[in-house]
Amino acid sequence: MTRRQAITVLGASAMLVGLLSAAAFLGGFRLNLTPSEPLGLWRIEAPSRAIAVGNLVFVCPPVTPLFEEARRRSYLVRGLCPGGVAPLIKAIAALPGQNVEIDEDVRIDGRLLPSSRLRKIDGAGRPLKSFAGGIVPPGYLYLHSHFKSSYDSRYFGPIPETGLLGLARPVFTIDP
Repeated sequence: MTRRQAITVLGASAMLVGLLSAAAFLGGFRLNLTPSEPLGLWRIEAPSRAIAVGNLVFVCPPVTPLFEEARRRSYLVRGLCPGGVAPLIKAIAALPGQNVEIDEDVRIDGRLLPSSRLRKIDGAGRPLKSFAGGIVPPGYLYLHSHFKSSYDSRYFGPIPETGLLGLARPVFTIDP
């Protein structure tokens, strides 16, 4: 193969990858590379009914100093949400009006939330501040992941449901 042919093949390959990536993005597909949920290809689907506790969702976090710090600490990866981060994939653990109690674990309306033990430090030994707890306000969602090192509402509290992109549906995933 000549140099010119190699450059042509590489250029065509790069263009094909770019076109496929754009089509996947526009089709609502997202790649999850975090251990919060199974690794792999997911699709964002519009909910056909009101969202409920237990729904797995994609949500863009708000642009706040707390999330900017989370980005600097590499809790969040780069992406296309406002603030330059990727959407979070989390389960809805509490809806507006529900009471969230924070101690060593999380309780929602008095019931223990499974896999909700709080950590005092992150993987790099830096201190983690937890959400103080309280009633989830109107227009907000309390999010959770069963993964013990997940950065979720245990630490950042409820977030605006205006960032909700849709339900998270696995297409091709692998449990880590």
